[in-house]
Amino acid sequence: MNGLRSWIARRLLLGAVQTAAVVLLVFALTEALPGDAAVAFAGDQPDPERIAAVREAMGLDRPAHERLADWVTGLLHGDFGTSLTSGRPVSGFLADGFGPTLLLATLTVLLLVPVGVGLGVLAARHEGRFTDRLISSATLGVYAVPEFALGVLLVSVFALRLGWLPPTAVGYGTGLLEHPSVLVLPVLVLLARPVCSLARLVRAGMIEALAAPYTAHAERYGISGARIRYTHALPNALAPATQQLARTIDWLLCGVIVVEALYVIPGLGTVLMNAVADRDIPVVQGLAVVFGLATVVLNLGADLVTHRLAPRSAVAA
Repeated sequence: MNGLRSWIARRLLLGAVQTAAVVLLVFALTEALPGDAAVAFAGDQPDPERIAAVREAMGLDRPAHERLADWVTGLLHGDFGTSLTSGRPVSGFLADGFGPTLLLATLTVLLLVPVGVGLGVLAARHEGRFTDRLISSATLGVYAVPEFALGVLLVSVFALRLGWLPPTAVGYGTGLLEHPSVLVLPVLVLLARPVCSLARLVRAGMIEALAAPYTAHAERYGISGARIRYTHALPNALAPATQQLARTIDWLLCGVIVVEALYVIPGLGTVLMNAVADRDIPVVQGLAVVFGLATVVLNLGADLVTHRLAPRSAVAA
């Protein structure tokens, strides 16, 4: 128990260090963005006095370390700052876009786990045979297709040519659950590559686990094949797959930007793209911090689950 508590404490300390690094990196990168926000907001052909007044109003005339200290203090109190373009709190933008993005990510993960694990187990059971070769070839081929290309292809076939599904979410607002047909194509695009990577990883883990000495030992004791596969081999195969699932959810935070732009879904990805186009630095910083914190938390959770499924993997880590 003491060993487990020490391991959890080390992981939490690592997460705190990673969080601090994310905050510093986000601030440094946004500071390094080309252009001048004051010039952008001063209007067409502004005079130097106007630019100086806008810069002072935005606080951009203050030293970077003072602005960083104020921003970090606000983050510690849950204040992400204020939008430069609209004057709204950044938390309002996060709240507006959080629902659609969370819906897309949740539906994707709920389908990803059973489909990816099921395909991996099925391929491992038929290792070297037609089913295995079919699943391996299909997952490799789909994984090679970029998200935007797959999204355009699905829109061309199922929306424009066949007319089965709407091509975008324009006109549906944020009530996407009331129109589930709008979600089909975005979820398929988000699901395609993660399913392929998870299935191939589960397949490899299952094959390795089924070839382990303890599997042969269990067979000699007369334990059924189904019990060996799902009670003994599958948990060991899922340990590395759990970490891959956390990385997949991280990827969803990035992939959702492409999908939301392609299907015009008003989520966090769309908010981020609009903020970048408007040089709305506080909104960009707030979204980047949220994405970074989500990555840290998900990886910590994956470490805990992996430790529970296969404690020896923590020793290797």
